[in-house]
Amino acid sequence: MINLGLSGKSVVITGAGSGIGRASALLFAEHGAAVVVSDIDESLANETVDLIRGAAGIADVVIADVTVETQVNELVGRACELHGKLDIMFNNAGGAFPAPFDVMTAEEYKAVIALNLDSVFYGTMAALKVMREQGGGCILTTTSGAGYAAQRHLAVYGAAKAGIINLMRSIAVEYGQENIRANTIMPGPMATPGLMAWLDTLEGGAEAFAKQVPSGRLGTAEDIAGAALFLVSDSASYINGTLIPVDGAIHAKLASPTFE
Repeated sequence: MINLGLSGKSVVITGAGSGIGRASALLFAEHGAAVVVSDIDESLANETVDLIRGAAGIADVVIADVTVETQVNELVGRACELHGKLDIMFNNAGGAFPAPFDVMTAEEYKAVIALNLDSVFYGTMAALKVMREQGGGCILTTTSGAGYAAQRHLAVYGAAKAGIINLMRSIAVEYGQENIRANTIMPGPMATPGLMAWLDTLEGGAEAFAKQVPSGRLGTAEDIAGAALFLVSDSASYINGTLIPVDGAIHAKLASPTFE
């Protein structure tokens, strides 16, 4: 029997002020979860919470910069104070800063790694300590197609996102016997504000990009949220250490030059 209910579950979602994070927070709350909405932008986080509470859901705001370990520890600690436990940690926050590799500075490199890989280390470590003590839990992390295969001007971002994939696999292997699951969700080209801004810098923009997707469209934040809901639900209890692409079959295409 398929059961996507999250009633009684305590959830932390980072980057929940917009895009995939907000869509996931809304959907998780709709299915009964008590959601701790975290973002670096307080106004956006509060908007997400207002939407959840307006639909009779349970949500609280905890502002955190996920690149700062102490703030991530405080985020997880606050979630436990609010709900007495942490069932689901969704490491969703991240972001790309496209640039040719040879012009990137060491400082820019460190900033990209901090936002996209260090943040996941901090979130996973903080959640893992709680979950091991309470007897289990679920960790979900958002990666990118750039972590699966290379994309021009996203070398460091892709390296960080590739690191996430292996980190989640390693957590699953190391702690699976303690009833801890760790999976990675891989969005393809999504019509989120961040990606749309990047596509605007490319020739042909979003329209030309969407035509190359086998499913014929860009994805939405809701597409990812639906897959995330399944992965954190009890119906996915035997899915562990897995990478799930939600990309309209982009990853399934043969990477070969073609004639138009």
